[in-house]
Order: sequence, then C-alpha cells, then structure tokens
Amino acid sequence: MTHAHTTGVAVLGGGPGGYTAAFRAADLGLEVCLIEEEPQLGGVCLNVGCIPSKTLLHAAEVIEEARAAETFGLRFGPPQIDIAALRGHTERVIGQLRTGLDTLCKARKVTRLTGRGVFTGPDTLEVRGADEITRVRFTDAILATGSSPVRLPGCPDDPRIWDSTAALALGSVPARLLIVGGGVIGLEMAQVYGALGSAITVVEMQDQLIPPADRDLVQPLFLALKKKYRLCTSTRVAALTATPAGIEVQLAGATETCELFDAVLVAIGRRPNSRGLDLVALGLVPDAHGFLAVNERQQTAAAHIYAVGDLVGEPMLAHKASHQGRVAAEVIAGLPTAFLPLAIPAVAYTRPEVAWVGLTEREAAARGLRVDKGKFPWGANGRALTAGLAGGVTKALFDSESGRLVGAGICGAQAGELIHEALIALEMGANAEDIGRSVHAHPTLAETFACAAQMVTGTITDALPPRRRAPKP
Repeated sequence: MTHAHTTGVAVLGGGPGGYTAAFRAADLGLEVCLIEEEPQLGGVCLNVGCIPSKTLLHAAEVIEEARAAETFGLRFGPPQIDIAALRGHTERVIGQLRTGLDTLCKARKVTRLTGRGVFTGPDTLEVRGADEITRVRFTDAILATGSSPVRLPGCPDDPRIWDSTAALALGSVPARLLIVGGGVIGLEMAQVYGALGSAITVVEMQDQLIPPADRDLVQPLFLALKKKYRLCTSTRVAALTATPAGIEVQLAGATETCELFDAVLVAIGRRPNSRGLDLVALGLVPDAHGFLAVNERQQTAAAHIYAVGDLVGEPMLAHKASHQGRVAAEVIAGLPTAFLPLAIPAVAYTRPEVAWVGLTEREAAARGLRVDKGKFPWGANGRALTAGLAGGVTKALFDSESGRLVGAGICGAQAGELIHEALIALEMGANAEDIGRSVHAHPTLAETFACAAQMVTGTITDALPPRRRAPKP
C-alpha cells in the first residue's frame, strides 16, 4: 500500500537528537512528522546504548563495592547473580523510558511513521515500511540518523564475536572475553563482564587507554584496571578465526601471540548512518568518513536540510545530539539561536570514572596555547580517604595569558557528576581565583576542583604549593 503525507518538518531518526528536535519543533507550533526505522523511539542510546549499559554498570559497581568493603572490615559472601533477572531489570528500565517518550510524542501530536526514510527529491522522501510506503512532502527536514558500530576488516560472521549491541543483550557470560578497543565502550563493558565473572583481556592499538583523554588523567584508572584485567596497549588484532573451541585471535604487539577466547567484543568506534538515505537527491555529499558538514545553525549545504548528532562528526555523544536537535528546531521556527558551546563534557563510566571537558593538554599544545596546570591528588582529600577513593585526581588547565579555564579532567568516583562544575566555570569564563575562592562544602570530592585551581594561584593549603619555575631569559 502507498500513502501520502504532507508536513512542515520531517525528522529522520528517533534517537536523542531526533526526538528532541521533533518535540521542540512541535512545542514551537510546527507540524512535525517523526520517522524511525525501528518500532520504538529512543535510538541506540535508550535501547542498545547509554541506558542499558549504565544499568548493567550500576549492578557491576554494587558487586565491586561489596568486594572492596573488606578494607573497611565488612565481608560479604560471593554474589549470587541471576542473569535473567538482571536482564529483566534492564528491559524494564528501557520499557519505562520508551513509554515516557511515546506519551510525550502523542501529547505533542507529532505524527510518527515507522520505516526507513529515503529521499526522492529536494522536498520529498519515501518512508519504506514492512508492508507499505508513505510518500512525504516536507518544507524542512532534520537528519538525526545516528551511527553504527565499526566492524574489524575480515572479521568472521560468528555469534561469539560481538558488537556493543550484542554485549548489552547479556546473552551469556563467557569465561574468557577479549575486548578489542580500550576506549569508553570497551572499558565499560570490561567492567560489566569482569564483575559478572569473565576473565578480561583488553587490546588497544594506541599506547594508552581512552586515547582522547590526557595520559595522566587516565593513569589512576589504568592502575586500578591492571590489577583486574590483562591490558595490552600498542597491540592490534592481526586475525580472528572461528573454531569449535572458541575464537582464535592473533595479537600483534611487542610480541605476536595466538590465543583462544570464548567471546570477542569489537569496540573500535562507530560510523555515521549516512548511507542508504539517497542524499544525492538533496545535493548533499558526505565526507570520506560519512559525516555531513553543517554550520552553527545545523544547516547543511541545502539550507532547508538540517543534520544533528553522530551524523555531523565528533564527539558522538547523546547530549551533543539533543542540544543540536533543539537548535535545528528553533532555527526552523525562526528563533535567533546557534550551537556554539565552548565545550562538551565526555565521561567514561568505569571504576573509577574518567570525565573531561574543554581542551586536553595535547590539544592546547597543538593550538600553541600556553596553559597553567593545577593538579590535585585525591589522597589529600578527606572525603576521598573516608570512602577509600584516594587514587583519584582532579586537574584544571588555565590559559596563561587570559587566566581563564580552558579545560579540566577528573578521574575518580562520580567524576561524571563532578565535571559539570568545571563545564559551567569554563562557559562563564572563570579563572583560577574565581574557582579557588568559591567556598566548597567540606568534606566533599567537589573540593578537589577548587584545590586544583588553588594549585595554580599558589594559595593551596591542603598540599604544598607547587614550585614556580623562574621565567626563561
């Protein structure tokens, strides 16, 4: 069957970028059609990404905290893990959020179409469902089609070789799990499966874990993980072979080895879902990596076509997508708005967590920007010591010329929550004195950010102030 539909705004993709754009546009009085290939809204983030992973990570954290409590004189027996119940709890959380999105969509009278959207002209597209096609004519369109996991070249098709979606399905807990990729996704899944009983090996091509972050920020995490997992940096997977006994993997690093694993998780990145949309009908051509170029108003080269989220480049984060979706909707409605954040925070929900915002030291150096660094060890923080969290660190980077905060990082418990003080300080143009003189509650982990600033101003009392180098002649 074929149907016809006319709308003001067509939104392709029902993830955080897409549904935020659709809901905001509807609130601004625009007629909106939301097109999603899957029957449910939420995209990767809700259904096979952020939400299920954080649910499982919470369970893993409870297990690991119970083990760590021995240092306080508290001993618990081995956990009795019901995988089916854990999977069921995760599904209930996802289901509750899906229901919430459905309710919000109906309340805003957003038209939903299920199927794959393919452009047929500059202002027309087809939504190809299982049994019907809907031809849609639109005035403006917002592309929010997200991304998909990257596969290893030459990787065999075997159910024991997982991507992140398969790992989050929690079908089984392998005795020996290889994780290819030492980035955020790989390390979060290492924590989940390690807590559930898998022996974990992590392979990373670069010379450090979480390569986008500064090495000294990741170091406390590295020291914690190497006690639990086998970590192989500067190592690549040369070949994978599926055998009845397991997945045979050739690893090439300092030495070459051939090892057997019960499952392999490939977490080496994601690529934008720009293929299959027939963008040529819009006069748009993605770059070599599949990304679409946009301006600060989220407009592509075709002014009535907008793109947001993973489709427009790094960082591929749900919170970036939702903010860009909001901007696109507001621009279409005629509001004077733009997506011009100074920084976007990133978080690895590992144990300990790693969070950073703004420039790293490497990025500052690449820009030729001189920075003053304040770095405060959590071993000198009372709250961290009381909770057994002394291995953490907080650092802050300030422009040596203007004095303004340009970057910050935290490695430690709740880093993902704590980093937002740094985000607001950066956006508001705060300097080290502004932060260091702001009264923080004691004892708290948040104090460490003020202490990092005081390391720069030389007013620190909770540690010895750093020696100031004499200026070069």
